[in-house]
Amino acid sequence: MSWASEGERAAFLACALAGLFEGARSIAIGANSPIPAMAALLAKARHPETKLIVQGSAEHNFFTGGGAEQFDFVAQGRLDAFVLGGAQIDGQGNVNLVAAGDYARPRTRFPGSFGAAFVYYMIPRVILFSIEHSPRVLVPRVDFISAPGAGPPGLHRPGGPTHLLTGKALFAFDREHAAFHLESVHPGSTVDQIIAETGFAFEHPDHVETTPGPSRRDRELLRGKIGAELSAIYPDFMSRAYGTGADT
Repeated sequence: MSWASEGERAAFLACALAGLFEGARSIAIGANSPIPAMAALLAKARHPETKLIVQGSAEHNFFTGGGAEQFDFVAQGRLDAFVLGGAQIDGQGNVNLVAAGDYARPRTRFPGSFGAAFVYYMIPRVILFSIEHSPRVLVPRVDFISAPGAGPPGLHRPGGPTHLLTGKALFAFDREHAAFHLESVHPGSTVDQIIAETGFAFEHPDHVETTPGPSRRDRELLRGKIGAELSAIYPDFMSRAYGTGADT
């Protein structure tokens, strides 16, 4: 889709992502994740009882012990939803956060896995997210598995991926078969384009829905309270995406 502005794209993707949080009692968002943070704040606006853990937010992070405390929270089974990005994501739901190319002599180094494998196994609803939709990111097989999409038979795994949201489409993940199927395409994209720009094979129905955009109420929330909260966490992003008096 050709977005009119970065802010328009952010609002659309945040609303799509917020819909995937529906029913979650608790949601965590990592660092450097303005669009997932926007989605989490929108989910809480819709359901005020939802607990949020948004890195970088003074208001929406009740931990005082850093990552160790959050991992303990996850281990206790108290976190329902999390958003995980990946420099590479393949058709089996594997995620690469380490390097592209040969591990000993990589073409590119990425930030690293941190606790990705742990949260991927433990959190019931992990949503993979990538603004870029291309064969460079959506690959046939990741070069390094930071977090596996599926485990061997008999392995205790309460968590794992449920969806993949990109800048062009939404996929659902079938954990039993470790495979994606196309759920909807964003306005301006077609199924043929998604097939051509995705490095892995996926199933899709004869008729694929169009991903719905923000409602009027969503736009009001994003322009108002949520926009103000995000400006405190991500001032550079909000200035670049919306500027003074910009409209979402």
